[in-house]
Amino acid sequence: MKKVIAVDIGASNGRLISVQLEEHKLYTEEIHRFPNQPYERNGYLFWDVNYFFREIKQGLKKFTSVEGNRLLGIGVDTWGVDVGFISREDELVEDPYSYRNTHTAERMKEVHVQLSDKSLFERTGVESASINTLYQLYDIFKQRPELLKETGTILTMPSLVNFLLTGKKKNEFTHMSTTQLMNWRSKGVDEEIISTVFQQNHLPFAEIAATNSVLGKTKLSVNQDVGMEAVSVINVPGHDTACALAAMPLQDDKTVFMSCGTWVLIGIEVEQPVVNEKAYKWGFTNEGTINNSFRLQKNNMGLWLLQQCKKEWEAASEAISYKEADLLIEKSVPFQTFIDPDHHGFFNPDSMVKQIQGFCKDTGQYIPTTKGEILRCILESLALKYRYIIDGLEGIAEQDINSIHMAGGGIQNRRLCQFTASATNRHVRTGPVEASAIGNALAQFIALGEINDLEEARKVVAQSFEMNSYQPQNHANWNTAYKRFCALLTMEEE
Repeated sequence: MKKVIAVDIGASNGRLISVQLEEHKLYTEEIHRFPNQPYERNGYLFWDVNYFFREIKQGLKKFTSVEGNRLLGIGVDTWGVDVGFISREDELVEDPYSYRNTHTAERMKEVHVQLSDKSLFERTGVESASINTLYQLYDIFKQRPELLKETGTILTMPSLVNFLLTGKKKNEFTHMSTTQLMNWRSKGVDEEIISTVFQQNHLPFAEIAATNSVLGKTKLSVNQDVGMEAVSVINVPGHDTACALAAMPLQDDKTVFMSCGTWVLIGIEVEQPVVNEKAYKWGFTNEGTINNSFRLQKNNMGLWLLQQCKKEWEAASEAISYKEADLLIEKSVPFQTFIDPDHHGFFNPDSMVKQIQGFCKDTGQYIPTTKGEILRCILESLALKYRYIIDGLEGIAEQDINSIHMAGGGIQNRRLCQFTASATNRHVRTGPVEASAIGNALAQFIALGEINDLEEARKVVAQSFEMNSYQPQNHANWNTAYKRFCALLTMEEE
């Protein structure tokens, strides 16, 4: 009985999932789950690393108290772009900054004066976005140059957790590919970007270790805290989307993937980055995969909008369950009003409900007032935006996209899955829910020699988990709605 633990830390919660491989089937069990929210200090948002590392050790302790030393490996994946700073004495300098900080948006123009947006895209394959590590570090080191002097090593977020587990300081390819500091040709840190933007000979990023390799063993102090023998820590794809994609048994090369959670990542697998004019204008990005290739994708708003509205209602003692939300949506009139889910105003507003209502007012639309109207507005707008992106992707990749594979926690919202099928007029297949954790585990089994390669891994997933299907419904009405939605996007551009 072969078991590994996938440590899958998202921007809203973290979880430890035990994954067992037996006779070419996977069996998963959630060991531990914990909330994960940034905290504020001096006007900036930070991640509490000591907190979630304690939670990780608590989860490992839960496992070993029941299973003993029957653990083959541990792998860590997280959200993208954020990094941590390690001193020359191998201490955490301070907690990592969160990508939810808005200060970086002000710095993008300063960076682009030194190196143009398009030049950065051609060198890195990555769309310029204020959350990217490039702009974060530019802002941080401009405000606090002493922090750079104190830093001996920069580690991406999953590699920071790996360091706490093992003492090894190595970065990982898929997560480094999210930074907008990695040259896609060399697959290493782009020193020209560093020298031009930061006026430094280099920034102390750790060396990139091979994905799907054994990084090292857990430290003695960790073993003593948890009560376990030393366990191999695997350098799995550090970016959760790369893990999620690995766990998707795509039907063919005409299938687009959607990794669904707080964000929804939409794209296709490609051998080499697509850095043409169309990809640049559409804001697509190229990031790494489990097998050292790339995924041409667009980062889109996901369930963040719903999460924030529900959080707001809960704070006002008006919480609703998922079942209640579904009933409220059912009773609401379809296609009354739309938003652009990726409008900058929805990134982190004080009130998501008021922001949605304000957007509708500013664009001359019906203003949703009830919870059902707001929820329907969000879900319909998300589905219509996904069609817009997928249609654009067909032109960029110059290939037809006939079907969609959705995976991740967001697929538990079955209405979103159905709306996506109907809006895009494409067959949608969904599963598995815990895609990131499962992809994490697959990488461990590959590194440990239990699974041969990605092709075999996806076959194992297909025979291990139920996949649901959604067929388009009422497409004529969705098509009419789409024309209105596109007109809204055009109005926004003007």
